[in-house]
Amino acid sequence: MMPDDLADIERLIDTDPKTAVAKANAAAAASPANPDTHRILGAALRRLGRPEEAARAELASVRASAADPEVAQAGQAILRGDFPSAEQLCRSVLRRRPNDASATRMLGEVALSVGALRDAEDLFRRTLELAPALEYARLNLAEVLHQQSRYAESLAELDKLGSEFAGYPEAMTYRASTLGMLGEYQRAVDVYRKMVADDPGNLDAWTSLAFMLKTIGEPEQAIEACRNALKAAPADGEAWWMLADMKTYRFSDADIAELEAAIADPKTRDDDRLRLHMALGKALEDRKAYDRSFENYRSGKAILSAQRPFDTGPMGEVVDRMEKLFTSEFLAARTGGDPAPDPIFIVGLPRSGSTLLEQILSSHPMIEGTAELPNLHALAGSLEPGSQFRGPWQAYPDVLAELSPERLTEIGRQYLDDTRIQRKTDRPLFIDKMPNNWVHVGFIQLILPNAKIIDARRHPLACGFSNFKQLYARGHEFSYDLGTIGEHYGQYVRLMRHFDRVSPGRVLRVIHEDVVENPEQQIRRMLDYVGVPFDDACLRFHETDRAVRSASAEQVRRPIQSAAAEQWRSYDEHLKPLKDALGPTLDDWRG
Repeated sequence: MMPDDLADIERLIDTDPKTAVAKANAAAAASPANPDTHRILGAALRRLGRPEEAARAELASVRASAADPEVAQAGQAILRGDFPSAEQLCRSVLRRRPNDASATRMLGEVALSVGALRDAEDLFRRTLELAPALEYARLNLAEVLHQQSRYAESLAELDKLGSEFAGYPEAMTYRASTLGMLGEYQRAVDVYRKMVADDPGNLDAWTSLAFMLKTIGEPEQAIEACRNALKAAPADGEAWWMLADMKTYRFSDADIAELEAAIADPKTRDDDRLRLHMALGKALEDRKAYDRSFENYRSGKAILSAQRPFDTGPMGEVVDRMEKLFTSEFLAARTGGDPAPDPIFIVGLPRSGSTLLEQILSSHPMIEGTAELPNLHALAGSLEPGSQFRGPWQAYPDVLAELSPERLTEIGRQYLDDTRIQRKTDRPLFIDKMPNNWVHVGFIQLILPNAKIIDARRHPLACGFSNFKQLYARGHEFSYDLGTIGEHYGQYVRLMRHFDRVSPGRVLRVIHEDVVENPEQQIRRMLDYVGVPFDDACLRFHETDRAVRSASAEQVRRPIQSAAAEQWRSYDEHLKPLKDALGPTLDDWRG
């Protein structure tokens, strides 16, 4: 059957679907190797309300497409990571068959591989228009929505998967991860438990389960999950690091011997070895073997630094642009933004005591703690032109000058709408504790003029070393080297000082060491700033039962430990690169 004949059948779908089904059936029988015949039959059957038959036709279209040599070659190219070749092959197929679902889906994978998330989303949605039964495309769509921090939408797509496909490990992994990001921790735990029951050798599921159990305050169960991972793979770096990241865990002599043996084993992969070094650094720190501890921290971070070099220059350029854009006059002249007072942003560098402030404030009956929410950063990224944004910023923050008051209000409302799913109570105020939002302080003022902003700050050597000995799941590349940590801290202080000048009093600075020394005074100061009455529960913050999704989860479930603020001093002689990079900021970091 000629393409023009198929086009005639396709046009019948809306006006005479019954005839379209009959003609498409005949076309599919006559040309079973032509994917378009089955695709059109599927569309006609859906129009008639026969979804099961439609799904069979759609999958027949995909099978027919898979027999095309160029489609098969594109699939092989993706498997070996040759995305340019895969793109060329997919585009060649689409020139011949513009509605080929397989080629469209694989082109989406190519877009996803280079971070073109908006293009990838469009391509996966188009694939599902062509073949709604192609469940792998729905999983692809859920993945790209997850990567854009659109977790509720991602979960909605996962919920549409059929029961068989939903049980695949890949689909279950995305479901559990998405539930965790939405604050549905117990549901995430349940999914991970099923995964490890089905496959006790699933290391990622064991360590993810351990993280979720730590988050909800079940450290003993988290330790057991790590031990189960190590039964399957004794040198699994992720499991060893997860044990180290549970700050109250103490390594035994046998643990240390196993860590040292795994590090020395030439068969150990670098990704495992770097985590083994970091875990051993923590074990030796607990034993006050500070020189050996530092060497292990340094060795672990050196592997990361070699894998992902970090340049502090782009951040400095962004801060330059922000200082130029956000003048007192610019901020005063801007109207718009959503007037809701709900959000309290706690910003600063990681490991600055922000989790403690969140725990204190969320102990108040009017304030809900959520988590480190990625929504603000995602909204800022959506303002960048083009289909992909991985940083450094190109148009931001200058693009903010072009936004109308109405658009600023719309963005503020979108932030509130996007984060509403994270709010599990009816408390009027909520906390967004994403530390990196310090770079978005000007953006917050434009889109949420009544939001509160608290700058959580800690001594630069305490903060810097704490970042150096911490491993993050993603991002925070500045933390791989003491020098880049110092430079990054300096840029942060520079920008916050700028906002002190152009919008005095808008941001409340809270120094971690002051909270440790005089908690009640600082708690009263924060509550006054937020605009809520004092409540004794904030002094008993460690009694508050809530999930905490950060490296400080265990510490904030105990009373304030003053000794922890001074741990860096044991490593003082090793911190010269950090001190040199900080320069004058080392002695002038508070104001």
